Amino acid sequence: MTCRILILHGPNLNMLGKREPEVYGIKTLDQINADLIQQGVLLNIQVSCIQSNNEGVLIDQIHAASTNQIDGIIFNPGGFTHTSVALRDALLAVDLLFIEVHLSNTLARESFRAKSYFSDIASGIIIGLGAQGYELALIALNNQLNQLNQLNQLNQLNQPKQ
Repeated sequence: MTCRILILHGPNLNMLGKREPEVYGIKTLDQINADLIQQGVLLNIQVSCIQSNNEGVLIDQIHAASTNQIDGIIFNPGGFTHTSVALRDALLAVDLLFIEVHLSNTLARESFRAKSYFSDIASGIIIGLGAQGYELALIALNNQLNQLNQLNQLNQLNQPKQ
């Protein structure tokens, strides 16, 4: 089964490679996306990458994911992590597995960064591993989706025939 995974990057991530490289690393967002697309090819995953500084655009992309046959989402909400109930509600509305990713260790930074509106509803959280966190999230989400698919197939086999 080919999985379709949407990678959503929140505000200011378009500045990667320039913005605070000691915190976020030297890779640009284009380099991260290219690596993820290549990794997706190797894993038989169709990867789409979108970045926006606009909360409404991210919400629209989440809503569209449920009708565009997206199987799961990898989401770095950036600064919206600590503020956006609207993005949280969008993710709850579409009922898709998603993994929350942060390049920096948000727990080791300013205290306001420790609170996430997404962590308790995510199927996993990866923080502080830089760009590698996205790659690990892609592997983990693919595994979660494959396990869910196998479970659904098993449940169908165990249904009484009519």
